[in-house]
Parts: sequence; structure tokens; C-alpha cells
Amino acid sequence: MKKLEGFTLLELMIVLVIVAILASIAIPGYESYTLKTRRATAATCLLELSGTMERYYTEHLSYTGATLPSTQCRNELSGHYDFSLDDKKLAQRTYTLLAVPKGSQADDTCGTLSIDQAGVKTSGNSSTGSCW
Repeated sequence: MKKLEGFTLLELMIVLVIVAILASIAIPGYESYTLKTRRATAATCLLELSGTMERYYTEHLSYTGATLPSTQCRNELSGHYDFSLDDKKLAQRTYTLLAVPKGSQADDTCGTLSIDQAGVKTSGNSSTGSCW
């Protein structure tokens, strides 16, 4: 008599449980990693935009009338962050750039990232050091 070889239903269920446990550990870790990566990219983008603001100031001796250029980093993060100039703080000698999270990035604990003309970096979270 020939012996049948293969997986039993019990063995298959054990494998499925192990895969489910590994997935329940890996997926939240991956999501956390992607939030941090996008945040770091947004911070870098704010620094780049800050450089364009400084170039504007050297040409016009004022920040008034400045607009944000369409850069590659802004385009890549358009589904996750809105970049803007804070109209309330835009003046001849001052500005504040904002990166407001949206979509899946809105779950990020750091919230809105900002930088001003003096290079002061802030976030919606009090622990700015870990956000920038």
C-alpha cells in the first residue's frame, strides 16, 4: 500500500497561526518606520524651502511677496504633507514655513513641523528633538 504524503489540516493551521503572529508584529513596525521616514523627508524639504526663502531675501531684501517653489520633495510628499508659508508670520524680516501632515501621515505624533527665518525648528509635539 502506498503511503500518502502531504500536509495535514492541523499542520496547515499551525503555519497560518505563526504567519499571522509574525504579521501582527511586523506590520505596525513597518507603518511606524514609514511615518518616521516621511517625517524626516518633510523636515529636509522644509530646510530646502528655507534656503529658497533666504535666496529670495537676498534678492529682494524682504520676505514679503515670497512664494514656495514646486520642488521635487514637495511633489513626492504631496499625499502626506501640505507645505505652506504661515501668512500670519510672513513679514519683511520674518517667515515661518509649515509642513502639515495629512492622510495616513496625520497619525504621526509629531504633528505639524515648522521652521522660521532664525532656523528655530518646532513641531506639534513638545519633544521636538525626536521629531526633527
